[in-house]
Amino acid sequence: MGKGGDELLRVEVLGPHHDRSGFESGIEPLDRYFRTQASQDAKKNMAAPFVLVLPDRAIGGYYTLSSTALKLAELPAQATRKLPRYPSVPATLIGRLAVDRRHQGKGYGRFLLADALYRALRSEIAAFAVIVDAKDENARRFYERESFLPLPDQPMKLFRPMGDIEKLFK
Repeated sequence: MGKGGDELLRVEVLGPHHDRSGFESGIEPLDRYFRTQASQDAKKNMAAPFVLVLPDRAIGGYYTLSSTALKLAELPAQATRKLPRYPSVPATLIGRLAVDRRHQGKGYGRFLLADALYRALRSEIAAFAVIVDAKDENARRFYERESFLPLPDQPMKLFRPMGDIEKLFK
């Protein structure tokens, strides 16, 4: 739970009682996914969707988490110096993150990101980093402001090492 202004905010696992029909972030693929695919991905264990529930019970935003892997060769050399030479390393993927356009500019994106990072850190499943695929330049800049680093050959794919995330919550 957290506070945004004077209002109490909650992040919950997406359930059938959450009304997704009016959600509109302004990015059609993210909106379509949330309205039509998110619950199916949850049922099939493809992704874990989480929703930001506002005091009036409206959904202010959402994100998804799932496990993934990164090829060791994709990471910058300085990030892999102390890692075993496995072909790939485990990671947590924030597959999607969006805020309803009526609530953009209120810090809810950062709130959702912090919640996602905390859940990834608390997980009992090993992960070297949290990964995001920025959908556009605005998203890339958002993640870079939050200390995510671009992969050398894929600037729209960014990562933040779990060791760094752990320091956030100490």
